[in-house]
Amino acid sequence: MLQKTFFLDLHGCDKNRVDGERLLGEIMRSGGRVTEDPREAQVVIVNTCAFLNAAREESINAILDLSTLRTGGGKLEKLVVAGCLPEKYAKELAKDLPEADVFLGVKDFSALIPALEKSYRKGEQVDAVGKGSGVRTERFVSTMPHLKYLKIADGCFNHCTYCLIPKIRGKYVSYPMEELIEEARALGETEELVLVAQDTTRYGEDAGENLFVPLIQNLSALENIRHIRLLYCYPEAIGEALIREIRENPKVLKYLDIPMQHSEDRILRLMGRRGRRADLVTLIETLRREVKHIAIRSTFLAGFPSETEEEHRALLEFLKEMKLENCGFFAYSREPETPAYKMRGQVHPSTKKRWVRELYEAQASISEAYLQTWVGQTLSVLCDGPQEEGQGGFVGRTYFQAQEIDGNVYFQADGPVVAGNIYKVRITASDTYDLFGRCEE
Repeated sequence: MLQKTFFLDLHGCDKNRVDGERLLGEIMRSGGRVTEDPREAQVVIVNTCAFLNAAREESINAILDLSTLRTGGGKLEKLVVAGCLPEKYAKELAKDLPEADVFLGVKDFSALIPALEKSYRKGEQVDAVGKGSGVRTERFVSTMPHLKYLKIADGCFNHCTYCLIPKIRGKYVSYPMEELIEEARALGETEELVLVAQDTTRYGEDAGENLFVPLIQNLSALENIRHIRLLYCYPEAIGEALIREIRENPKVLKYLDIPMQHSEDRILRLMGRRGRRADLVTLIETLRREVKHIAIRSTFLAGFPSETEEEHRALLEFLKEMKLENCGFFAYSREPETPAYKMRGQVHPSTKKRWVRELYEAQASISEAYLQTWVGQTLSVLCDGPQEEGQGGFVGRTYFQAQEIDGNVYFQADGPVVAGNIYKVRITASDTYDLFGRCEE
C-alpha cells in the first residue's frame, strides 16, 4: 500500500476529468490521501491534454511549475505525468522532462501504484505507458456531489482532418451498457448526469448497432438519476429517435451540444465533416419545431486552411440567422500528423485571431438578446453553491447552461439555500452571458 498524500492537477476536457477520477480511485484503494493543496502533496499527478498545441503548452507549463515544489516550499517526492500527452509523446517526454518520475497513458489507471512503487524502489524514471490493464477502475468523483459525468465511449472514428484524437485515443470503443448502468447507479444521488464521449451519438456503432437512445432510456430508469445532459452529439447522427427521446423523456434536459465546426460546404468538406450547411439548417429547424424551448450549443473553428474572408462572413451570417443559444469559437491549430497540416493556404495567425474575435462579438449580441427574453419569467435553477466570498447570494444554472462552458444564474434568497437543490428563481436582469434573479421559495 502506498500511503502517501496526492494532488491531482486536471487539464483538458470533461472526458479527461473522468479519467482523472479513475486515477483518484486507484489512490484511495492504495490507502493514499487526496489533498487540494499541492504544497501538501508527496505525489503530484498532472493529467494532461494534447489536443492542441496550446493545451500541450499549458500541460507542460503546469508540470514544470509543480516540479518546483521539490525545493520551493512543498513536500513533493514524485511527479506523475498522465493522460494524452505521454500517450502520444512518451519517448520525447522521457528525454525532455527529467522532472517527471512516472509516465502513464490514457488507460493506464491500474498501472499508477505499481509504477510509483517501482520509482520509489529504484529511484528512477518509470515509463508505464501502455502497461495498464485498460480496465475502467472505480472512480473517486471530483465534481460537486449533485453533478457527475459519465464517459460512455473512448476514441473516435470520425477522422476529421484537423484532429489528433484518433491518433491519441485510437478507434471508437463503446463501453458495455450494463457496466455504464452500474457505474451510474454507483454514483449515488445525482441531480445532473452529463453524458460525454468524443462523439456520444455513435454509441454502440462500433459493435454494429446504434444504442445511444436505449442507453439514455436505461439511465433514465435509475431512481438516483434526476436529469441527464447530452454533450458532443454530432449533427449527422441526430435522428428522429433521439429527437423524440429528448422531447418525451422528462429526465433529459432540453439542451443539445452539437459541434458543427463551420457552416460553409467547402470548408466542411475539407474538414472531413459529413454534413453540409443545408443539413445543419434543417437539423436546427427540426429540433426547434419538435422540442419546445430547446437550447442548442455548438463550437466552430476559425481560420481553417484556405478559408476566405467571404466564407468567414458567411459563417457570421449563419450565426445571426440560426441564433444558437450558446457557442464557443477556436482558432484552427495546425497539428502535425493531421491531413490539414499539409493543406495549402494556411491562414495567418493575426487573421485567425480577428475572426475568432468577430465570431464572439456576433454571438455576444445573440446571447444577450436571448437572455433578455427570460427577464420577468421564473426558471428552475440548480444551485451550485454560494457566490464567491464577499459577493453574497448564490450561483446556479438552468437547463440551457452546462457547467463551466455556458453562463450562470446569480440569485438572492431570503431563506436557506442548499447546493444541489432546485429552486424557482424569478429573473430580474440579464447581461451578455448570465442571468440574475431572486428565489421565490
